[in-house]
Amino acid sequence: MAKKKCSYVKFIDDLPLVLKIILALPGLDGIFYGIYRICKGHLIAGIIWIILGIPILWIVDLITIILYGKVTLFA
Repeated sequence: MAKKKCSYVKFIDDLPLVLKIILALPGLDGIFYGIYRICKGHLIAGIIWIILGIPILWIVDLITIILYGKVTLFA
């Protein structure tokens, strides 16, 4: 049985690439992609991303979004 996709995950996945990049900038990344990870079922990774995503981990998301068009690490 397929897992039902959270509406927030679908919303983020359907955003244009430019908006995904904007959400990956410092300050926004920890909040938006931290919640994204929690909705995808990665609770610990989501909490860590909310705490560390704002000062440090936003770089990882920015690179993966530019290269692959989506968040790939722990998501």
